[in-house]
Amino acid sequence: MKKLLLTLTVIAAFQNATSQEITLDKIYSGYYRGKGIAGIASMKNGENYLVIEQGEIAKYSYKTSQKEGNLVDGNFESYEFSDDESKILLLKQSQPIYRHSFLGVYDVKDLKSGKILSLNEGKPVQEPRFSPDATKIAFIVDNNLFYQDLNSGKITQITEHGVKNKVLNGLADWVYEEEFGHARLYEWTKNSADILFVKLVETDVPEIFIPIYGKSLYPSEMRYKYPKAGEKNSVATAHIYHLADGKKTTVNLEQFKNYYIPNVIQTANADEIVLITSQRTQNASDVLKVNTKTGEVKKLFTETDDKWIDTDNVTLEFLEDNSFLWASERDGFRHLYWFDKDGKLKKQVTKGNWEVTEYYGYNPKSQEIFVQTTEKGSINKVVSKINIQNGKSQLISNTEGNNAANFSKNYNYFIETSSTAAKPYTFVLKDGNGKQLKELQNNDDQLKKLQSDNFSVKEFITIPNAAGDQMNAWIIKPKNFDPNKKYPLFMYQYSGPGSQQVSNSWDNGNALWFEMLAQKGYIIACVDGRGTGYKGAKFKKVTYKNLGKYEIEDQIVAAKWLGNQKYIDKTRIGIFGWSFGGYMASLAMTKGADVFKTGIAVAPVTNWRYYDSVYTERFLLTPQENPAGYDDNSPTTYANLLKGKFLMIHGTADDNVHFQNSMEFSEALIQNKKQFEFMAYPDKNHGIYGGQTRPQLYQKMTDFILENL
Repeated sequence: MKKLLLTLTVIAAFQNATSQEITLDKIYSGYYRGKGIAGIASMKNGENYLVIEQGEIAKYSYKTSQKEGNLVDGNFESYEFSDDESKILLLKQSQPIYRHSFLGVYDVKDLKSGKILSLNEGKPVQEPRFSPDATKIAFIVDNNLFYQDLNSGKITQITEHGVKNKVLNGLADWVYEEEFGHARLYEWTKNSADILFVKLVETDVPEIFIPIYGKSLYPSEMRYKYPKAGEKNSVATAHIYHLADGKKTTVNLEQFKNYYIPNVIQTANADEIVLITSQRTQNASDVLKVNTKTGEVKKLFTETDDKWIDTDNVTLEFLEDNSFLWASERDGFRHLYWFDKDGKLKKQVTKGNWEVTEYYGYNPKSQEIFVQTTEKGSINKVVSKINIQNGKSQLISNTEGNNAANFSKNYNYFIETSSTAAKPYTFVLKDGNGKQLKELQNNDDQLKKLQSDNFSVKEFITIPNAAGDQMNAWIIKPKNFDPNKKYPLFMYQYSGPGSQQVSNSWDNGNALWFEMLAQKGYIIACVDGRGTGYKGAKFKKVTYKNLGKYEIEDQIVAAKWLGNQKYIDKTRIGIFGWSFGGYMASLAMTKGADVFKTGIAVAPVTNWRYYDSVYTERFLLTPQENPAGYDDNSPTTYANLLKGKFLMIHGTADDNVHFQNSMEFSEALIQNKKQFEFMAYPDKNHGIYGGQTRPQLYQKMTDFILENL
């Protein structure tokens, strides 16, 4: 009986404690997990939308918000319509390859007849794409391009020389996929007569090999082509395949910038494709129109910048008359420009000391474009519609927080997804003028659980840097914060070019861990310094040729400023980051050794010579052209300066930031007789997850902070 009472007392104490605090167990058990709406897509009529629900793709009415049945039964990861909505492509199962690429098993359902066809006889494919006339689907298998006739089921092979680690047809290699942001490098013409595809020959690209330990007696190897800064890249060429006769022609790009071909885009004309190409130094891109009948290439214009162009963030939209909208930073902020069909500038559509962050579409009936912008402040994102002729603008979303929109095809409705740092995601159905029709879903239950566990809302402030900029920052204070006490400070940042961590939005990721640390008596802060995004090109691009220099200066200045606040113990400042953030944490613990007592660097780049060509050279040029930009900003160079407690963490199978980075930095620290802690995660990639990996990782980092800060 005594033992039972003791047990009940322990259980009651545990329940009482955990009901008032955020714990790792709760975070990773899914206790705080939020809800969303999956697979929102408007149907062509503009009056219905679809969502993925358990066991079906359900059909809803915009007007009534009521369910009107379903389109397809079954469990699917995603779906895509043909242009005329006569057919739907259903992803049944997938297997990831790299960040964007995956192998998928697909069905094609004819929505009129109900007939279902297994794409490629049910065998996995990559990057399937309907022809505009809905009679065929192109796809990639083993680096070769195919298409399947959806009436007969016949499969036709377009290319024949695709070989792993040698030749890719219509498919991005590792570095194209990672840094240009997509895996598909082919497109149908509007008339479905031709396919233009990019061929990448990576024979001369150096190969990286990564041991995979598993449970085998001898480790296996993962080998793939990875061009590091200054090394050889794939040779890119463009080709046209004519379905009528099966012939292929090569597009002559000799007189244009043709080192990279990141984008293949369909125009509004029947037999045209646009290519966006770039030289190796990514400060100029040609926008080229290819006539797929004749092979003739016409340059529409060249986009230039004295530093770099964001080749990974292209917006190009063709309107019905084949004029087009293009996003550019040419006036210092990212805005939309309207060109005629021949590439002559008609007008700048958006203007101001704010940026267009997303383009949603154009309504020819009202002559309005729909965009997401930062016009209500760089930490907020709002949705507006703008008349393309007279520039008249109307805000149609909430005025604060981060708001995104999914529009009906006729732009009479949209589903707004909104959040702030204090409120989790809500999904609201609105009309085209922004009037709320119905709240479809909220996450009030998630918020209530966190509030009952003493959730603290982020405070937003600005911090000055040495250049006179006001840097955006947030702070999380303990719920029982006492301004007369001194608290240790734990800083988080990423700081990569164009990134943003200080945003008035809900964070289901690290934020819950930070809340837990705040409850343990820490103040958590994050600062977006120079190099980060949404504050204009000057603020972002000041880091050109010196990646890491100004970013770490700003983090050190921010730490000192925070340390001078009466409630911060300046002798107990720590810093944490992952990837680029891990690079910054490593610099903080060396170049900022007098300021930072403790640091955690996860998957850090430790010398940009070890990172990929497309990303690194965009900001630094090649090591041959700018050796000081690489070595003067490498934490390895400053290994002798380490003073505080430092934990470095890396997955051994990281295909992005190779394990080599941490090994190199470790050796430099060892040879300088510096003590540090290191944790390797066997066979884990850049995300370091799987099974119990994340709970173990975050427990390790928590223990390290509690012991050393």
